Amino acid sequence: MGRFIVRRVIQMVLVMFAVSVLTFLIFNVIPNSDPAVRMSGRQASESTIEAIREEWGFNDSLPQQYITTMEKVITGDLKSQFTQLSVGKEIVKGLPRTFSLAIGAALLWMFVAICFGLYSAVKAGKFADRFLTIIALIGISMPVFWIGALANYYLGFKLGWFPNGGYVEFTEDPIDWFYHLILPWTVLAILFIGFYSRVLRSNVLDTINEDYVRTARAKGLGERQIMIRHVLRNSMIPIVTLWGLDFGAVLGGGAILTETVFDLQGVGQYTAEAIGQLDVPPVLAVTMFSAFFIVLLNAVVDILYAYLDPRIRLQ
Repeated sequence: MGRFIVRRVIQMVLVMFAVSVLTFLIFNVIPNSDPAVRMSGRQASESTIEAIREEWGFNDSLPQQYITTMEKVITGDLKSQFTQLSVGKEIVKGLPRTFSLAIGAALLWMFVAICFGLYSAVKAGKFADRFLTIIALIGISMPVFWIGALANYYLGFKLGWFPNGGYVEFTEDPIDWFYHLILPWTVLAILFIGFYSRVLRSNVLDTINEDYVRTARAKGLGERQIMIRHVLRNSMIPIVTLWGLDFGAVLGGGAILTETVFDLQGVGQYTAEAIGQLDVPPVLAVTMFSAFFIVLLNAVVDILYAYLDPRIRLQ
């Protein structure tokens, strides 16, 4: 297991290096135009463009430009071209909000999806299974921004059951923090609940007829013990993989629409505002930030994958 972890960490470092090179090329080389002009915004003076070119080393060779750009990303020495605020500080400021949204929604969609998927598999072909299938398909089909807008308007504004957007720091009032995040958690989780429950149901139905499950029944093990220790554990392997990738994507700004609808002012909303202003430094930093979380969580998931299925360690 130790060798597998070391090998996976080395792979993670190499992937991050490849992602950093691709990101640099996409932002600075592939557009085939002066990056200083793009970063300076509309109607910038020649002196401003020249200052940006000097600051980012755009007159240097490509390898040196790459090193300069990555140094700025890693050290947090990036400033918005419009607000002149530190990009690193703005990301750190939005991180607690994005983490709060992502962690709560991820736990919610994983728990509910396991319950729905397992129950649907046990009741396969019956009314409960068909009903949960319809609910899952409805959840998968509805856009997040539409659900969020409806929930925010009717449950927040019209009925007043929940706050109409906004965010409260956990350190200020934990109860109010939880209360403000109930709707965002639910809205973000709906799509994943439908998809994960369908995948888990399919996996359980495939696993339940395996030889080792029949052997466990022949040994006299209880049905609940068989479902949890044998069927569910093996059926969860692809679910864990999906969860890690989706969670990393949400942390890296994948919850842009949810954050915007509920005005959470997290990393996703910060990215959306930067894209709207064509502000390159924040977009560059958030792209690397997103890639880091996705690659990191993918490595963690692979390690969990190997724990659940020891055969993976031999690959």
